[in-house]
Amino acid sequence: MPDFFQPQIQDQRFPLLSTLESPEDLRRLPPEQLPRLAQELRTFLIETVSRTGGHLAAGLGVVELTIALHSVFQTPEDRLIWDVGHQAYPHKILTGRRRQMEGLRQTGGISGFPRRSESPYDTFGVGHSSTSLSAAMGMAAAAQLQGKRRHVVAVIGDGALGAGMAFEALNHAGSTDLDLLVVLNDNDMSISPPVGAISNHLAQILSSRFYTRVREGSKSVLRRLPSLRELMGRWEEHMKGMVMPGTLFEELGFNYIGPIDGHDLSALRTTLHNMKVMSGPRLLHVITQKGRGYAPAEGHPVAYHGVTPFDSKTGKLEKKTRGLTYTQVFGDWLCELAAEDERLIGITPAMCEGSGLSAFAARYPKRYYDVGIAEQHALTLAAGLACEGLKPVVAIYSTFLQRAYDQLIHDICLQNLDVTLAVDRAGLVGPDGATHGGTFDLSFCRPIPNLLILAPADEQECRQMLQTAYEYPGPALVRYPRGKGPGVPLRSERQPLPLGRGVKIRRGERVALLAFGSLVAPAREAGERLNATVVNLRFVKPLDEALILKMAQEHELLVTLEENVIAGGAGAGVAECLAARGIAVPCLHLGVPDRFIDHGSQADQQRACGLDVPSICDAVQQALRRRQQA
Repeated sequence: MPDFFQPQIQDQRFPLLSTLESPEDLRRLPPEQLPRLAQELRTFLIETVSRTGGHLAAGLGVVELTIALHSVFQTPEDRLIWDVGHQAYPHKILTGRRRQMEGLRQTGGISGFPRRSESPYDTFGVGHSSTSLSAAMGMAAAAQLQGKRRHVVAVIGDGALGAGMAFEALNHAGSTDLDLLVVLNDNDMSISPPVGAISNHLAQILSSRFYTRVREGSKSVLRRLPSLRELMGRWEEHMKGMVMPGTLFEELGFNYIGPIDGHDLSALRTTLHNMKVMSGPRLLHVITQKGRGYAPAEGHPVAYHGVTPFDSKTGKLEKKTRGLTYTQVFGDWLCELAAEDERLIGITPAMCEGSGLSAFAARYPKRYYDVGIAEQHALTLAAGLACEGLKPVVAIYSTFLQRAYDQLIHDICLQNLDVTLAVDRAGLVGPDGATHGGTFDLSFCRPIPNLLILAPADEQECRQMLQTAYEYPGPALVRYPRGKGPGVPLRSERQPLPLGRGVKIRRGERVALLAFGSLVAPAREAGERLNATVVNLRFVKPLDEALILKMAQEHELLVTLEENVIAGGAGAGVAECLAARGIAVPCLHLGVPDRFIDHGSQADQQRACGLDVPSICDAVQQALRRRQQA
């Protein structure tokens, strides 16, 4: 068992928390001890994440809510679904994984997101936003069909609620009689007025059995008096609308309660107990604070959303190593070009900082659109801008581009619109693991007509490829990996590259390594060890067919290398090119195998996929031996 499974924090510092091995233990604690437990849980979370890195601010904001939910509901029999999962660390700690937190997001350790295979308390695997309501509705429908009395609770943040999928689920669920409780964790948007004693008290009244009985009893009486029933219904709606922001949810068919202080354990538990005995779709609106209880995170919740290891006493984050990341290369290029071209518009679906758009947003606020967690809208918004002669650049993670596939095909590429896609986190992404892996974009984008696809080998080439894509009069996609490149210095010019042209960077014998993007650097090193020819193909679409055919004529084995799944990827394009011309040269395709790659360091993931230099050399030598034995 890895060392990080052993607890490094002394249990005597956490006298309550250290006694809890499951929510069943939590439910046996007297209510007056729960505030103390919240303090211990918050401290434990800060100290653990300070060593492992991970998502911090969101989890700190839901400590009391997590305790309240597990104390009121009989989890895991009652289903608890967390949206996205950034806030689920307290949930993991309380559900038997306290000792495993030292291995959070590390190779062989527990995931940073809820994961069904990890715990029965993780009822739905998440990582992408706005899925909780649909999943919860499905679970509630299953319980109803199976005749089981089971509560289903979905916790969704205000940001995640803005996605179209969440509204689709709300619209559907509100028209049913399913036993579904939605907890809206409001910690960012100004959805509601200030929360205080009056609103807490009102929420408890509205969720009480007395109010519910009066409300339902009056409905049965008023059914005989339709006009009066309609009048009373409107009166109730308008009275609630005057004192709370729940009219929208009521109109969608939910019984809305709140807003309530999400850090008041007594109010939370009372209201949840009351709402537990209600039936049908209902929504509890809680107000929380990101980073609650830790001053650095309270003051800078964005910076402490996802953190590297830090000093828990001072909050000082670990210094980053020198060198530009690909994200920074993109951000700098975007600002430079925007100063010259007023047609340039920057768009991102809720990833301003992560995609490197902060400086652009500050300098050019009128040309910047953060559409929220709405990837589909981001792409079609770009399509509309392109129709009117503007030059939209969409900065999006590879894993989130998956969510806008139809818009990429139907709204952009089918119409051959001039949209540039800057696809970040393409390939293996390290600690975020399988939910955020960007290993499919080449396979699902390569078949789309009209789309130019480029993969840079280094920082300077990334800069040139972005310029190439921007100047291309149609849809173009540049995909680059998470983190830093090989350290190639940037030049001031932004000279575009010749379309569809690769470059040979090393001459060798017998074997040609045809590499794409991030695997050019390891291919170069492997080429030195193997005395192989190394080619940087640069373009995934269109391929440099002339160069590929030349390599096939001059070598007895072609090896393709890409940080994408092998199935349907760039290597498959090379094979298709050769097959179309009847060229029967042996090919070895190296890339991500046909499985989801678990979290860990990027180096560990590359080794697991056979994409590090020693593994590449071994695979090539084995292929050559097989040829000799044949």
